Amino acid sequence: MRKIGIMTSGGDAPGMNACIRAATRIALQSGFEVYAIYDGYLGMVNNDISPLASLDVAGIIYRGGTILRTARLDEFKQEEYQIKAANNLKEHGIDTVIVIGGDGSFKGAQALSKHGINCLGIPGTIDNDLAYTDYTLGFDTAVNTALSAINNIRDTMTSHGRISIVEVMGRHCGEIALAAAIAGGAEAAILPEKELDIDSLADQLRYNTSHGRKSDIIILSEGVCKGEYLDKELRDRLGTDIKTTTLGHIQRGGTPTMMDRVLAARFAYRAVQLALEGKTNRVIGIRDNKIIDMNIDDALAMKKEIPQELYEIEEILSR
Repeated sequence: MRKIGIMTSGGDAPGMNACIRAATRIALQSGFEVYAIYDGYLGMVNNDISPLASLDVAGIIYRGGTILRTARLDEFKQEEYQIKAANNLKEHGIDTVIVIGGDGSFKGAQALSKHGINCLGIPGTIDNDLAYTDYTLGFDTAVNTALSAINNIRDTMTSHGRISIVEVMGRHCGEIALAAAIAGGAEAAILPEKELDIDSLADQLRYNTSHGRKSDIIILSEGVCKGEYLDKELRDRLGTDIKTTTLGHIQRGGTPTMMDRVLAARFAYRAVQLALEGKTNRVIGIRDNKIIDMNIDDALAMKKEIPQELYEIEEILSR
């Protein structure tokens, strides 16, 4: 009987548990023995690997985080660690590993596949920063978590007639900020993909006030600057009270949305299909609502670009 390992790596994302559950049960039904690899590549190197049964994944579909835990291991870039991990897997008879994570996790899978382990990647990251797929696991939930907070903050800002800066996650990719700004009716979105012009932003806020707008919400992606910095710069220019809220890791946790749960199952199903075919060095994604898979090398070489249409929509709606 063939054996398959499942692991999560890098930052946790809502929907990882749903994906673990789906991959485990689909693999078991397909004739695999399933193994849990705990703490990502760290657990793989430390041989923290054990069998995973159907009952082990019961009752986790609605939970955020990952029951397999996750960790970062920079040393995995070194071949000696890759070889040790591959040998541990081979000792268990595991020839295929499903890696749920982001680009760093995929680079680890890319390296591991060169040491005789079939590796299949499922995109799990709230940033939605992988170019080859329209959506990653956790993005929809993270945006909805941010949106819920923005709605609550809007109530208070409107009551007091204030400006509010809401700092959301996204160091290199502004998709969370942009989607939250459009869905939350924000007056501005500050993104890593666009140069920050504080003077222009201050002018827009003055215009809003002069035309009767009672409050303003600014969504700031953490990769641009800290909320406190933007707060001070705007205070200096406007001479008005500004409130800053940093959402932080609240966006990483929480119950996954329907979209992330279904996406997790669809990704897992394709991954097991590829495992049955003996494929390796592949990543699963979604484009135009169709599940796709492609070579890891090609996927990682693609540059992430936010559709221009979304920029234009946000600029129009924020006026």
